[in-house]
Amino acid sequence: MLRFLSAQSSFNLWVIFLAENLLVTVLALLFGWLVLQFNRKPIKAASRKEVFICILTNVINTVITYAGFWLWKHGYILLSYTLSWRILFDFVTLFILMDLAMFLFHYAIHRSVLYKAIHRFHHHYADPIPIDLFVLHPLETVGFGSLWLVMLLLFNFNFYAVFIYLMANVFFGIMGHLGIEPIPQSIRKVTPFKYLGTSSFHHQHHLNINHNFGFYTNIWDKLFGTYKG
Repeated sequence: MLRFLSAQSSFNLWVIFLAENLLVTVLALLFGWLVLQFNRKPIKAASRKEVFICILTNVINTVITYAGFWLWKHGYILLSYTLSWRILFDFVTLFILMDLAMFLFHYAIHRSVLYKAIHRFHHHYADPIPIDLFVLHPLETVGFGSLWLVMLLLFNFNFYAVFIYLMANVFFGIMGHLGIEPIPQSIRKVTPFKYLGTSSFHHQHHLNINHNFGFYTNIWDKLFGTYKG
């Protein structure tokens, strides 16, 4: 895959990366819609503003994807490609490190003037629907994307671990913006589910902006005293 991309012109790369981001968005929204349908939850239509911001987010993510590819091509981002136990190890490491980094970034935004200037835009939607995962202020999208690139620059991860992480990232994002909790409480009490950031966990954050800043887990909120069940 990377060899194929390396042989493409800059224009082709922009087209490919835009198509990739749009495809991921469509599949994520389709998954969210199917979960809501399965749970017989009325599906609220997205506004024109939400659709526009979603498209803008995809454009920004395309720029971030291109930047990541450029950094890899020029040797700034290093990846390994071996099929071994390291895939699982790197995935778990990346999952935990990104969760901590995004928790701190998210918490800092809420505790600074950046909340009113940037992040309050996302919290306009107290009762989120799947598309709201992609409804972010452009500067916040750039911030999260830059955080991701810095993580790849600092550590040498396995390529397949990165791919799995990116799928998990979208999965948790959609689950957090369903507006319902599809996972039964009996399951949510069992390890490891009781440590994960479920739909109700993130929904609580939309209802009360002073709690639940985590993304994939609730570990950091419990450690820093911002957890609300």
